Amino acid sequence: MRQSVGSSVRVFNERDGEWAGEISVLKKDRGNVLLHSCERPAVATRGVELLFAPLKRDATELVIRMGTELGVTRFRPVITERTNTHRLNLERLSVIATEAAEQCERLDVPEIRVPVPLRVALSEWPEDRVLFAALERRPGEGADMQAAALLIGPEGGFSGPEVEMLHRHKAVHALTLGPLVLRAETAVCAGLARLAGGGEGMARG
Repeated sequence: MRQSVGSSVRVFNERDGEWAGEISVLKKDRGNVLLHSCERPAVATRGVELLFAPLKRDATELVIRMGTELGVTRFRPVITERTNTHRLNLERLSVIATEAAEQCERLDVPEIRVPVPLRVALSEWPEDRVLFAALERRPGEGADMQAAALLIGPEGGFSGPEVEMLHRHKAVHALTLGPLVLRAETAVCAGLARLAGGGEGMARG
């Protein structure tokens, strides 16, 4: 919707919360808002980090949008053996995350990291922080949900050596998403919903 000087707007960020105000200056590349009242105080989103293998453009954008709406606090793209694209437009993805945050009335916008190889992400991952990896056809059982993160693989799944690498990492737990093979973007929703539901269907990696 096009705005003009005098229009009522709401602005937000993760530090100051949401404020009602009025546009006082509006130029082509910037503007000023006169703030009137705080509508909602800043509250940090309690979600998980999402590590995911980049997909084709539309699918990756869908992952960012859905993940933001489901409470992801940080996106960490990881390059796997079967990743079908290594190029991401991080600026565009940040815009999509911001739009999704506005849509779901979330006050903070998740961070989107630069892609790194899976082995690098795992080498930097602390052993005392749980990382749930969505592995096809793996049994599940209860696991500690504190400071959890979720790892979703590429189309075609993780390679054999990657699965072994995940099993060797002390922080990794297997996460079953059921007997069916899901599209990667569907697996993101299913995995985040499983974590939000209390971790049913999880096992030590």
